[in-house]
Amino acid sequence: QVQLVESGGGLVQAGASLRLSCAASGRTFSSYAMGWFRQAPGKEREFVAAVGGSGGSTLYADFVKGRFTISRDNAKNTVYLQMNSLKPEDTAVYYCAAGRKMRTVLVAHEYDYWGQGTQVTVSS
Repeated sequence: QVQLVESGGGLVQAGASLRLSCAASGRTFSSYAMGWFRQAPGKEREFVAAVGGSGGSTLYADFVKGRFTISRDNAKNTVYLQMNSLKPEDTAVYYCAAGRKMRTVLVAHEYDYWGQGTQVTVSS
């Protein structure tokens, strides 16, 4: 019932910034918590950040604290991930996900809907 489309990825140099966007369908966007995950080749999918339905609660993985910011604009049905001071280790496909009444936002399988992903490549 919810479709998610990520955009904003690209190839950048270390230290640069990118802002990822995830556009969602539907009129009940604010009822979903939203998360960002990433997956590098040959590695496990890992949690990056999450935001509650109203935008008032956020949670970040330790490796992005102080560099990344998650936010949402419910009027636009969009969630964002502002990524600053990018490192080569940030290179991955970034996915947004939506879920309701989850036991935890940290675990990928708890989410109900996923986008197709957008590639972020950071060169040294």
